[in-house]
Amino acid sequence: MSYMVHKMIAAVLLLNCKYPDCNWYIPLEPLICSLQLKPEKRSPMHICCPRIIPNLLALLLALLLSCSEDSGNEPMVPEPPALSDEALLDLAQRESFRYFWDYAEANSGAARERWHPDDPRLDEHTVSTGGTGFGLLAILIGIERNYITRSQAIQRFQKILDFLESADRFHGAWPHWMDGATGKVIPFSPRDDGGDLVETAFLCQGLVCVSEYFKEGDVTERSLSDKADKLRQEVEWNWYTQGENVLYWHWSPNFGFAMDFALHGYNETLITYVLAASSEEHAISKAVYESGWALDGNMLSPVEAYGYPLLVSHQGAPDYGGPLFWSHYSYLGLNPNGLSDAYVDYGQVNRNHARINYSYCVDNPKGYEGYGEDCWGLTASYTPNSDGSLGYAPHAPGNDLGIISPTAALSSMPYTPTESMRALRYFYARKDFLLGPAGFFDAFKPGKDPWVARAYLAIDQGPVIAMIENHRTSLLWDLFMQNEDVQKGLDALGIQTAP
Repeated sequence: MSYMVHKMIAAVLLLNCKYPDCNWYIPLEPLICSLQLKPEKRSPMHICCPRIIPNLLALLLALLLSCSEDSGNEPMVPEPPALSDEALLDLAQRESFRYFWDYAEANSGAARERWHPDDPRLDEHTVSTGGTGFGLLAILIGIERNYITRSQAIQRFQKILDFLESADRFHGAWPHWMDGATGKVIPFSPRDDGGDLVETAFLCQGLVCVSEYFKEGDVTERSLSDKADKLRQEVEWNWYTQGENVLYWHWSPNFGFAMDFALHGYNETLITYVLAASSEEHAISKAVYESGWALDGNMLSPVEAYGYPLLVSHQGAPDYGGPLFWSHYSYLGLNPNGLSDAYVDYGQVNRNHARINYSYCVDNPKGYEGYGEDCWGLTASYTPNSDGSLGYAPHAPGNDLGIISPTAALSSMPYTPTESMRALRYFYARKDFLLGPAGFFDAFKPGKDPWVARAYLAIDQGPVIAMIENHRTSLLWDLFMQNEDVQKGLDALGIQTAP
């Protein structure tokens, strides 16, 4: 019997019924042994009810074809049933989860900045602060999706929070990168060797969700919840204003505020203002939000692209909008649906941003091979350097280098469900070179001879599992938005939320 037939039979036999009301089953252990198959799982092992009769028919047909004595040619093997939308979403989430569970930094349990399967020791102890926040969210999803047990998750959370508690902090804010073995800051750039308020906000978004998830649990879980909340409360958000009506991104004990990066909208940093207003002891005022983030209304934009109004002026990308991660990072916990201030509806901002990005790729004004209705998504990711090495670029319609980043379309699932699902099917159809050990690889150049970045970044894998979960169940949105401090902070800023 051919290898392909064996594989198809194994796929059919290993199907387990997902219906809770199903009591039909046929034990298959003897049949599997007679076929000399070696399933990865031997219990439970059954085929159930008429709901999977088509799979049984495919099995019987394959057996008949493989046993035919009338022809010496390789028999035709029926294609296995196409994966459903739900099965594809399961796959995308499960495989992305592996980045944060199987390939986390060994000492801290926190998220590595990057992981390259072909060079696994590259930056093996470089922990990403924002990526770790995304990883906290991924682990919560892992509990709900039964990738891991609750007990396993608690042990990992304890390890991560212990690390965060002892790691370098600067007026409560963690640096962009840390050494997972020592907790010491790893400079992100020559003068960026201190607190990074935006990366800290991405981390605290995860801490809020962890605190909410375990707050009604047993003694161990409540202790974990309290610790997550305490770490967030220790961030001195208002200190990062320098006494002005704006938040600043960086502070260094060696260079002070020399980076001089004020957080003005619109970009990926809205969550920083929301969390800064939600602090019990270090909160910012509404004036900081309105003048700093919203520029007293001057953040708004009249620009349209492909029939969709941008609504806000994207910093450095006023014509088509910035990289798509701007509609992801702040909204892994912060629910944009129904989220509006005196100036704009953020849910509409994000939906239009994603639609413009999609429409640009379909229009494909630069004529790149492979762009289209099912192959789209421009965001910051790996990109090829001229010498063939891996570089990094903020891909967007205004900076289109011909590189598609799977995280862009997949993390936009709540905004463009039909278009994002088409992209997921496209990526999966090319799984032989796009799907690796921790999900879809970070970026690729489509075409007859595709280039693929066989590498991963925490800040790209995290939004995939998180935003797909929000699309499916609103798990993270519900956890974050139910937090009392967050609600008080939103109220203080005059931000309305969905009823």
